[in-house]
Amino acid sequence: MSVYKIIFAGPVGAGKTTSIASISDTEPFSTEEFATDEVRDIKDKTTVAMDYGLMELDNGEKIHLYGVPGQERFGFMWEILTEGGIGLILLLNNENDSPLQEMEFYLDSFKDFIDRTALAVGVTRMQHGKGPGLDEYAAALAARSLRVPVLEVDGRKYEDVVTLVQSLLYTLDPGLRNTADGVATP
Repeated sequence: MSVYKIIFAGPVGAGKTTSIASISDTEPFSTEEFATDEVRDIKDKTTVAMDYGLMELDNGEKIHLYGVPGQERFGFMWEILTEGGIGLILLLNNENDSPLQEMEFYLDSFKDFIDRTALAVGVTRMQHGKGPGLDEYAAALAARSLRVPVLEVDGRKYEDVVTLVQSLLYTLDPGLRNTADGVATP
């Protein structure tokens, strides 16, 4: 039986906690606390250490899901939590003022991890006519020589998040197969 670890990263309010909760087969663990800084203008609570969930596949394999805090001041947790990970899911809130710049920041911050593993990008809160389109995200990634999946995602929807996880796993190994629950397995 194999055990895998996927990291969810991105700015505050991108949907990391929600995405993990929507696909976890166990009660997710979260370290959300009331925001005491500028984050309180975005939302009441924010992750201060990590989020954790677990997907159990039909074949007995497990995928551990770790969400890192979005605030740079908790960046020391990023390196700790990426240890042993197989890939990064970068979630971006398209309603933010500069989501492409935020993407660049997280790509730089997780560059060593991404270079060793794989990356998939999920864009949340996309509204027609507001913010960059998926093509703009893909172009910015291509400019960095990154050819990775970029998907529109609603973190509340199981199917959306599972598809994002599958895209990451297929990036790691294009020969993966689907299981009955729709998650790719090695």
